[in-house]
Amino acid sequence: MKQKNETAVLILSLLITVGILGGGYWWFSRQSGMDLSKLIPGEGNPSPTPNETVSSPEKLPAPTSPTASTTFSAPVTVPRGTTVRIDGSTSMVQINQALRNSFELRFPGTNVDATADGSDNGIQDLLAGNVDLAAVSRPLTSQEQAQGLVAIPVAKDAIAIVVGINNPFRRGLKKNQVVEIFQGKLTDWSEIGGQPGTIRVINRPRVSGTRQVFQELFLEGENFGNTSNITEMQRDATTPILRALGRDGISYATSAQVADQQTVRTVSVDGLDPEAANYPYHRTLYYVYKNPANAAVKAFLGYATSPLGQEVISTAK
Repeated sequence: MKQKNETAVLILSLLITVGILGGGYWWFSRQSGMDLSKLIPGEGNPSPTPNETVSSPEKLPAPTSPTASTTFSAPVTVPRGTTVRIDGSTSMVQINQALRNSFELRFPGTNVDATADGSDNGIQDLLAGNVDLAAVSRPLTSQEQAQGLVAIPVAKDAIAIVVGINNPFRRGLKKNQVVEIFQGKLTDWSEIGGQPGTIRVINRPRVSGTRQVFQELFLEGENFGNTSNITEMQRDATTPILRALGRDGISYATSAQVADQQTVRTVSVDGLDPEAANYPYHRTLYYVYKNPANAAVKAFLGYATSPLGQEVISTAK
């Protein structure tokens, strides 16, 4: 009997102790405003691991928009009546023509309408919705990309320095000489080892992508000269430029445009011809579309970037 009484007293003591502790816990929480569960591992939030600090939750950034696709599958069939309208760089005239002939032959009933009014004009036509593609011989600016334009590289080419076939100057040029000629600082052929006579510089118009790339690669972003011996053509067309060279003119063009010409020849720069593997004055040629691409654009770009299309481009160049 005595043992039972002692057990009952012990249980009663434990209950009183738990009650006192629980009441104290409740009273302290109310008075201090603290959430004591955060101080007890396993209660509420898990305890921080060593070297970890407890911080308030941050708002996650919104998911980014999906990026535009820059690859297109080669088409198996193209619906009759499909038309692809292209405007842009004169440097891509041969590529446009070769792809047009091959595309229309492979997919009967399609039509590729290509003109060449310069890279800048091609981009403006594209933004205005007048064409489906702009043929461009320079990279897009950040502003153009912000307007939803996407550039697809389709070929590489070199910028060549050219003179007329009957020009008596038969030497090569140093890069610094090229720069000084096109900036109007060297104006006589005798200054670069030729016969005395004015160097007539034939420059392309400002809308020309080839001009912009030349300015970047050769002049390193500096301006062209404006001396009296420098003529700026009104139209970005290679054939009139080459015809204007005569015996005393100098200009620049895509190497592919002059490779088979009988009236002009290229001038080496620092001992390198445009055909040399280590010739440094190369640029990329692009087709540009406005995102999202329509079905005609997807078909044409899929063909142009396919192995067959690249073979056609290589032959055109």
